[in-house]
Amino acid sequence: MITSAVMGRQDEIGRHFECGTGGDEAMKKPKWVVKKEQAKKEEATATVWLFGLHAVRDALVNPAREKLRLMVTPNALAKLEEAVAEAGIKPEVVDPRKFRPPLDPGSVHQGAVLEAKPLDWGRLEDVAIGAEVPRLILLDRVTDPHNVGAILRSAEVLGASAVIGTRHHSAPETGALAKTASGALERQPYLRVRNLADTIRELQEMGYLVLGLDGAAEQTIERAVAGRQSEPVALVLGAEGPGLREKTRETVDLLVRIDAAGKFGSLNVSNAAAIALYASQPRG
Repeated sequence: MITSAVMGRQDEIGRHFECGTGGDEAMKKPKWVVKKEQAKKEEATATVWLFGLHAVRDALVNPAREKLRLMVTPNALAKLEEAVAEAGIKPEVVDPRKFRPPLDPGSVHQGAVLEAKPLDWGRLEDVAIGAEVPRLILLDRVTDPHNVGAILRSAEVLGASAVIGTRHHSAPETGALAKTASGALERQPYLRVRNLADTIRELQEMGYLVLGLDGAAEQTIERAVAGRQSEPVALVLGAEGPGLREKTRETVDLLVRIDAAGKFGSLNVSNAAAIALYASQPRG
């Protein structure tokens, strides 16, 4: 026989599970899973405000760029008329005296700002494989958007397949980066990977010679690539000051330096990237 006390206990357990207090606690997601899901949601809804005539014009005519909102002064619209027509976007024309875009006060916008989705350049293999003599630039903790923008410009001019940074401790896609890149951001692949050391190993497995720049290295870039100019080469540059992290130094194939005439202190990382990229190119 089931006593009233037992029946009461069963009712209590039933209400407990109906309210979800028992099962849900047992099925709680680990914190890292919740964090990952939140990051994915944020990434899906993220937008970037591009500003300046060059950056906005190149974004407007880029079919891969998803455009959301364009704010312009009448003067800027006159200069961007063809690009606006090609993009098929309806601009918000604003009186210069009332033009207050959501930018940092010091941003030189020239009367043109565009809200857009960040570009998606795909996976590492999408940019690392395919070019006849591929060259890549990898950035180790280079966080200044102006430096990264300048590197993108040099990479485009000198024919690099991509510039690769990390998801953390590197410059994200921003209006300041795009303005410094002067349009190169729309054409030059810029990937951000989870782990730089793992990416270096992946490139080595693909056949890349991976060179880390270090001012105190014995070998020059030219000596390191002598007889191997036709092979894929990846150049890894660290932040100004700290340079390459120890893990990065251990993972690259060789540490190399720029061949300089006479003694000098150090180069800005964007200048070093351009010189290193040029020094690694095939001659002939």
